Amino acid sequence: MEPAYKISKIYFEQENLVLILNDQKYYFKIIEISDKLAKADEKDRNNFQLSPSGYGIHWPGIDEDLSINGLLNLLQKRHVA
Repeated sequence: MEPAYKISKIYFEQENLVLILNDQKYYFKIIEISDKLAKADEKDRNNFQLSPSGYGIHWPGIDEDLSINGLLNLLQKRHVA
């Protein structure tokens, strides 16, 4: 089964989660997407797993899950408002 999204890189830059998805770079303010990530240390932030289906990201150390669809919907809401 092909993953839903082609995620080539995830990293943190200052107060942002940076996601390179389908060859495009997206920035998400950590505080806007997850209280757990905002409070996590660098070690826990950088310890994540991509779901095999490509639909989400899981941080086992802080028990946090974010869906790619949810992140992209957040961007769409910003542009509509």
